Amino acid sequence: MSAHPVDEKLPALKMATTGLQHVAAMYAGVVAPPLIVGAAIGLTATDLTFLTGACLFTAGLATFLQTLGIWNIGARLPFVNGVTFAGVAPMLAIVAATGDKDDALPVIFGAVIVAGLLGFVAAPFFSKAIRFFPPVVTGTVITLIGISLLPVAFGWAQGASPTADDYGSATNLGLAGATLVIVLLLRRFTRGFVKQIAVLLGLVVGTVIAVPLGVTDFSPVADADVVGFPTPFHFGAPQFQTAAIISMCVVMVVSMTESTADMLALGEIVDRPADEKTIAAGLRADTLGSAVSPLFNGFMCSAFAQNIGLVAMTRIRSRYVVAVGGGFLVLMGLCPVAASLIAVVPRPVLGGAGVVLFGSVAASGIQTLVRAGLDKDNNVLIVAVSLAVGIIPITAPEFYHAFPETARIVLDSGISTGCVAAVLLNLVFNHLGRDRDARDARDVTHPMEAGEEISGATPARP
Repeated sequence: MSAHPVDEKLPALKMATTGLQHVAAMYAGVVAPPLIVGAAIGLTATDLTFLTGACLFTAGLATFLQTLGIWNIGARLPFVNGVTFAGVAPMLAIVAATGDKDDALPVIFGAVIVAGLLGFVAAPFFSKAIRFFPPVVTGTVITLIGISLLPVAFGWAQGASPTADDYGSATNLGLAGATLVIVLLLRRFTRGFVKQIAVLLGLVVGTVIAVPLGVTDFSPVADADVVGFPTPFHFGAPQFQTAAIISMCVVMVVSMTESTADMLALGEIVDRPADEKTIAAGLRADTLGSAVSPLFNGFMCSAFAQNIGLVAMTRIRSRYVVAVGGGFLVLMGLCPVAASLIAVVPRPVLGGAGVVLFGSVAASGIQTLVRAGLDKDNNVLIVAVSLAVGIIPITAPEFYHAFPETARIVLDSGISTGCVAAVLLNLVFNHLGRDRDARDARDVTHPMEAGEEISGATPARP
């Protein structure tokens, strides 16, 4: 009996190139949080490079846990794990509230450790929510994941920084468009292996095109060290402050909600639906990875939704491919000069490829909704309202500006709010009052049967 595509081991070259493709798709998402938080603290360039490398290293370890698994830990699906962006705002708040900036990272690390351990204990209970995620809910959430990620791609397409003079310039947008066209042409006119690594080839060609345009920056390679290990507790021993711990626990709940939705989405895409056991194991990997990450100076880890689009587009479903990607992340953490090679890829080039990747996630959600029974008015309402609620943070970022900062951690995540809305609406329309509806249906049927008998029809008898 042949192995399921998720458990398939591909040839070495194919594993390496497709694994690197996953790293290229998620690299910017991993390095952005440490760069933002490190800049707020005022870290030196050396310490900022160290923090970024540490986050890459711990993302690789978390990816190993998720894809290869040990004991009941790891979904054993083609999942890439990395630093969750949901924690950036709370971490910046912790930095602002910490008097001595040298204590900011130890306080953050202590809070993440506690949140990770509590999340690990809660994982099997949290996973029982699987029964509240029928296709009408999962399809809505998958669609929202793709829609929520598209603005990231559009931001990349405009440039590296909104404050830069060339942000949104014709050169940057043209470069993003060229990369998109290259990926589409490769997908349309090539076959086999070349077609499957179209995104990686698009990134390479787009970067080459960017060189004469002056958009490519090779300084990260020149300035990077060849070898560097994320020494445990480099920034000091973790400190445990109640307010910071509560804040990161809220982020952990948001992260676990999004990871559950991501696992359900990926399970649909790879034809191995994620059941309660799989989700519990996946959440254990997320939370344990988060608890261990601060030991090596990393932040909270979570599943990366953008890589789901890559799986959906390439149809390469092997978890070992993503494990190889995790190996590249570990290598980058240990070899800063290797990490800098990915950093050379201009943001507009990433943006052009991101349109394909993130759009593929939304398309997968629509495919799931097609099977969700949208011929029923109730399901149409569930999808309509949930999508509307989930799109609010995207189309109106300041919509919840008057709410407390803690509440905004959840409300500003379109995936989380849309997911909660879909689950609640599904309960209201498809579960609550079901017994009463069934009784009403019987009450309507019985008079008809009586009428038939009175009119002379003889009912069938056993």
